[in-house]
Amino acid sequence: MIKNLLEVRELSASYGAIQALSKVTLSVPEGGIVALLGSNGAGKSTTLNAISQLISPSHGDVFFDGNPIHNLRSDEIVRLGLVQVPEGREVFKDMSVHENLELGAFVAPNSNDISGNFDKVFTLFPRLKERAQQKASTLSGGEQQMLAIGRALMGGPRLIMFDEPSMGLSPLLVAQIFETILRLNREQGLTILLVEQDVRLALSVASHAYILENGEVSIKGPSMSLIYDPAIRRAYLGV
Repeated sequence: MIKNLLEVRELSASYGAIQALSKVTLSVPEGGIVALLGSNGAGKSTTLNAISQLISPSHGDVFFDGNPIHNLRSDEIVRLGLVQVPEGREVFKDMSVHENLELGAFVAPNSNDISGNFDKVFTLFPRLKERAQQKASTLSGGEQQMLAIGRALMGGPRLIMFDEPSMGLSPLLVAQIFETILRLNREQGLTILLVEQDVRLALSVASHAYILENGEVSIKGPSMSLIYDPAIRRAYLGV
């Protein structure tokens, strides 16, 4: 029986007087890919930030591998193996590629793990190895996204939350990034929670999806059933 690695129960969050999330409930099975979809301002990034404790939820519970994490600090959550790749990449642009990756390794238990994780990242992204001593500011948008993913991998995570990985990239680079996400899932067994505005693309890689509207889950179900849902096709796929 497949267990849920991540469970979110009735999660609510506010920005001042603005209710951003209202009782969001979702789960991510171990080894699976789940998509969290919706229009701009629907609450997708807020959900990830509340799970990671980058913002404090006002209500609800979050469980990782069966244990509550909603009262932990962000760094403690990362040490458990739940890592977020933020929207807009957010690499440290004045630091080198190698230094950015080193920062991602702060949770690795020993130097052997760090060395092995460097090898894994450079095998996955040979271009980062070629540019290891360059400042991150000199990288293209696609390379910076590779670096953000590589930094997340350096700590040996069990679950990665991707926040809009296609943002600002060309169609060719988007295809490469999504192929990487699939490889991480299929070859390394990583569990993935994917926030993405390209609904068609997200549904093509995820097994299950949740759609947020105004901070609430409005629709959920298997991706293949959602992609043929007339309401979703009209609202998000333009057909």
